[in-house]
Amino acid sequence: MLLGKKALVTGAARGIGRGCAVELARAGADVAVNDFRRGELLVTAASEIRQLGRRAAAIEGDAFARDSCAMILSKAIEVLGPIDILVSNPSMNRRAPFLDADPQNFEKIVAATLTAGFHMSQLFARHRVAEGGRGKIVFIGSIHARVPYAQSAAYNAAKGGLVSLSSTIANELLPHRVNVNVLEPGWIDTPGERESFGDAAIDAAGPRQPWGRLGRPEDVGKAAAFLASDDADYITGTSLLVDGGMWLGSARE
Repeated sequence: MLLGKKALVTGAARGIGRGCAVELARAGADVAVNDFRRGELLVTAASEIRQLGRRAAAIEGDAFARDSCAMILSKAIEVLGPIDILVSNPSMNRRAPFLDADPQNFEKIVAATLTAGFHMSQLFARHRVAEGGRGKIVFIGSIHARVPYAQSAAYNAAKGGLVSLSSTIANELLPHRVNVNVLEPGWIDTPGERESFGDAAIDAAGPRQPWGRLGRPEDVGKAAAFLASDDADYITGTSLLVDGGMWLGSARE
């Protein structure tokens, strides 16, 4: 499905980013995996991709910072050649009640979750236009863009902004045939979620979900592989829920 394609996935050392990188490789793509200060995890992610018979590059770098984003993309191109697919997975959250939220943390979360997505996608889009157009941008958003979960004002706002940013980029890149879409995961069982909530809470939450379980990184990864494929050539400027019916939960009796 993605044979001959080259992909870059940010935040790919673990969790959703790693799930996306592995599923892109499983679909046939060579993949550059990026993360910040996760050396061993990043190396094992690249190794997992190579075990699937694909080429891989492990690139440490801060995908929240413009100069570092440029370096990450440049190294990916250096190792793999022109990059066809970007899975942009920048994210940061610090839960806090709105009345007590630290203004500096609010700005950091928005910068890491929204502004960072702008930086990497703009650099990638310029690369694709210079290569003659065509390409795929897949942003990892969140159900938080639709549901105003308490104690997540900054994260909710940033993920909502990411949806708007994505559709605007999609509009402007139409002449260049670069598809731009967002995936909106629900509650996914990741190392980060287990660190935040604890193993017992995560294990107990699964059976209570509409689909009877939490999502897995590979669920999001398979959706990313679809949107990155030629099968999704006519899909741009949209958001796809990957939530096992979580969004529908409020409508259930």
